[in-house]
This record gives sequence, structure tokens and C-alpha cells, in this order.
Amino acid sequence: MARLFRKVGDSRHSGFSGGFRLGGWWSPIRRVLAVVAVVAGLVTMLVSPAPAQPGSPQPVPGYVAGAGSRTAPKTVTAARQRTLAYVTNFNSNTVSVINTATNTVIATIPVGANPRGVAVSPGGTRAYVTNFGSTTVSVISTATNTVIATIPVGSAPVGVAFSPGGTRAYVTNSASNTVSLINTATNTVIATIPVGSVPAGVAVSPGGTRVYVTNNGSNTVSVIATATNAVIATIPVGAGPVGMAVSPRGTRVYVANNASTTVSVIATATNTVIATIPVGNNPADVAFSPGGTRAYVTNLGSNTVSVIDTAADTVIATIPVAPSRFAWLSGVSAPRNAKAQESQPGPRQARTPLRPTQSART
Repeated sequence: MARLFRKVGDSRHSGFSGGFRLGGWWSPIRRVLAVVAVVAGLVTMLVSPAPAQPGSPQPVPGYVAGAGSRTAPKTVTAARQRTLAYVTNFNSNTVSVINTATNTVIATIPVGANPRGVAVSPGGTRAYVTNFGSTTVSVISTATNTVIATIPVGSAPVGVAFSPGGTRAYVTNSASNTVSLINTATNTVIATIPVGSVPAGVAVSPGGTRVYVTNNGSNTVSVIATATNAVIATIPVGAGPVGMAVSPRGTRVYVANNASTTVSVIATATNTVIATIPVGNNPADVAFSPGGTRAYVTNLGSNTVSVIDTAADTVIATIPVAPSRFAWLSGVSAPRNAKAQESQPGPRQARTPLRPTQSART
């Protein structure tokens, strides 16, 4: 059974309608607390030619995604370009679009129930949103900021990542123990890949030949060969793996083991763990610097960020951040995209069982 986020020091349990019984942190989430932890330089946003739509109310952000402004022609003027951030709002079933030049919400897009993860395509034309409560993925056109397709996937989808060319999207279905492979040209699922228990994070190698999936319930990482859409290796890691990132050169995968207070370092050539790095309490996710010389790990239980020297695989700094019950920074291979997420249900942050549907408590 799955294990979900737990508010530190809180052992109570509660649930929500249409979903799963969650850890004790769920009660305060009703207030939609959100503290977005973003390491400078790791989150790059979408440059879009769509006209601004001012006047939308500003919700509290949960999960941010974007694609680098480097994808836009340098000759395009600022009047025709905007840098946007796409943010999922779990409780309100919407996605907010933020103009980062003005720090204002310019659009609020209705999506499915309990939107959880979001990723922007490499070309910047689409944003894919996993709807945890409705077993679907919403496809947003970034030109119009409207949903243009809704794709049925597995149960309780969490993570989503694109192939480098943007022709495929991979979605982890945490309650189905599968990964849905989406053809982005047709917005249809073309393969369903069995993986470990409670798949959570997903990342694609820079060359696009491998997909890595953290299995939160089985303490493993599944390695999928994109040529065959089959698991070719299952790598034991620490307890409760959640977030991960592939290094810019694709030689290493760093995995945040939330219940082990460690980061596992996987060599992609051998699919083996070559180092285990102690970090803070309840590490949630990992992001690399653009050059890959540093990795940043958010520690949910310590209210810190660990800075890892990737040459030595050691922590060289610990940065205090604001206290948060469930903030989570997520970075997916900085050259392609990055995202920051928090205040949303997801895979295990401690050993709290995921159980069948319950009605929400207030």
C-alpha cells in the first residue's frame, strides 16, 4: 500500500472524497497553505506569445512548471513575449498562469479533480497536468491557456515528464502501479508499463533512451527502455523514494529517500547505487544546477536545503529555509525543465498507509 506525506510531528489521519486516505498533514491543507521553495536558477519558465489576460483572482500556488526561455527566438521583442509559470491548485481544480515579469495571475484554467503534477513540453506549446482525483491528464494550449484535450490514464496520476523531443509524455499512476505513455501528437495512451509499488517521480534521460521512476511503496527505481517500453532494471534505493533528477549529462540519477534521510546516487551505465548521501530529515526532491556540479535537496522535516558537491557526493552546505508543513521543490534535469511543488498529496513522506476512498474531514 502507498505511503503519503505526513506533517512532521502529526500522526493523525484523514481522507478526501474521490481519492485516498492520506496522512495527517491533510487537515491543514484545507487552508491551502503554500510556500514555494525555488532554488535560484533552477526553475525556468515558458515564453509564450499569447496575449495577457489580466484581472484573474490570484490563488495560492501548489506546483509550478515551465520551459526555458532559451526556446524562444532571441529576435522576438518583449512586447510579443511573456515568461509564464503554470501552477496547479489541488483544492480548487484549476491551474493558475503567472506572468513572472509582473508576478500576477493572468489566467485561471479549470482542469480535472485535484490537479497534482504539471510539465511544459520542450517546445513550450503544451502543458500537461495530472489530475490525481479524476485519473486523467489535462492538456493545455499555452497559446490560448485553455484545455484542448483530456486523456484518461491510470488511477491517481502523480508525476509527468516529456521526452526530449516532446513526442512522448510519461505519467506515473500511483494507485495503478503503472506508467502511462502518451503520444503527444494524438493525445492518446499508446502503452501502459507496469512498474513497482506506488510510482511517484518520473524523469527522462537527456538522450531520451531511458525513463526513471521512483517506486515509493517498494523502495526501488524502475528503469524503462524507451525503445521497448519495458522495465529493464529495478534498482533498490532507500526507504520511501519520492523525487529524483537526472544529471545534465545523464550519467547519474539522484533519488531523495524520504523515509531514510538520504539521497541515493545511481550510475546510469550500470544501474547500481554507487553512493548514499546523508541529508536532512524527510528529503523530498532534488534539482541539479545547469552545469551539474551541484545538486539541491529539499528536506521537508528539517526546513533546510542540502547542497551536494556532485564530484565528491558530499553535502557542502545546509541552507535554512522557511518552515513548511509540506513544501516540496522538484527539479527535473535543469536543461529541460524544472518545477516547484507543494501542498498536494503525493507519495510517501513517512510511513502512513494509503487506503481506499474516504469522505473528507473538516
